Amino acid sequence: MDRNSSSMLNLIFFLSGFALRLSAFFPLPFFLLAIPQTEAKASDTLSCFIGTTKKEKGGIYQVDFDSANGRFSSARLVAKASKPNFLTLHPHLPKLYAVASWEKYSGVIGYDISSDNNLSEFSRTANPDGPGCHIAVHPTGRFLLTAQYGGGSVALFPLDPKGKIGTPIITEHSGGSKVHGNRQNSPHPHWCGFSPCGKYALVPDLGLDRAVIYKIDQEALHLVYHGEAIAAPGSGPRHLRFSKDGKLIYLLNELDLTVHTFSWDAKSGRANSVSVVHTLTKEIKSKESFNSAAEIVVHPSGSFLYTSNRGHDSITAFRLDKMGQPEVIQVQPIRGAFPRNFNLTPDGNWLIACGQHSHTLSAHKVDSASGELTYLKGAVAHVSEPSCLVFKR
Repeated sequence: MDRNSSSMLNLIFFLSGFALRLSAFFPLPFFLLAIPQTEAKASDTLSCFIGTTKKEKGGIYQVDFDSANGRFSSARLVAKASKPNFLTLHPHLPKLYAVASWEKYSGVIGYDISSDNNLSEFSRTANPDGPGCHIAVHPTGRFLLTAQYGGGSVALFPLDPKGKIGTPIITEHSGGSKVHGNRQNSPHPHWCGFSPCGKYALVPDLGLDRAVIYKIDQEALHLVYHGEAIAAPGSGPRHLRFSKDGKLIYLLNELDLTVHTFSWDAKSGRANSVSVVHTLTKEIKSKESFNSAAEIVVHPSGSFLYTSNRGHDSITAFRLDKMGQPEVIQVQPIRGAFPRNFNLTPDGNWLIACGQHSHTLSAHKVDSASGELTYLKGAVAHVSEPSCLVFKR
């Protein structure tokens, strides 16, 4: 061995011994201390599934949304179906469910979601009371509900451990407020969902001017009538959401474009009226020949609330005060037409609106401090007749 090689070897031995002595004082190996530590950045890409109202050559589409810059990928058809107008996800399994029609039937179709965001049908069951307009899976994953606007009913479909859809149990609504004869002569359930504790199902009924409250028989998987949240005559309840703390219900009324706030007693399953606020001013509504409220979503922070206005083609943003009461802070054009549905990204940083008549999805940045929306030019995707958007978990 020459002198240079020997010197180099001695230096290596010295540094190795020095590193071992330092390891007694540092939790990481010495050689790692000299390397800047960086965290792996989570993907900014969110996968979205889009339900549509197309009867012929329609289906469910998939779009990627880049939350870093508000840009969409091109939409691609991942499941052919007739009018899969509303979608929901299983809480525990990689399954998606849609209310849809086929041949002479209507009901629910279940799809497996692949790792590359494709859909493959694994189950379908007809609904004897006609097509549904909304669908929701119970937090346990043991059953799902659909609301039949035309049939005036709620259907409970059992789900087996693998998510397969069973035979539905139909619960009929009856009556009608008759304030708006063409819309309220008969019951029209428009949404279905669950209380935060999962013990109750709530079904806003546009024809009855109330949200019907059912207690869920967990053993028999049956809905038991429990009570009602009574809205103003002629208001036309459509959709509802709970506040983040579960103490309030925000009921969106389609016909008079209002948000009716109720207090919610989780122990008794009772709702009591608190306040009513309009999504649009009388002046704005008077300028449009048609206006109707469609969707309502609470921000993940619990500090803001959003509703959509068809006709005016906008989103109304509300700030929620310390008592959870909504106050209008902004009315934002969606840059599209007929926002039947919209959704917030899981982190609450973006609102994506479905323009059913403009065949568009438009992304709006959410200000985390104020809750206000800002549209970014070019943040648009094209999908034929979009009516529902859900994010893959």
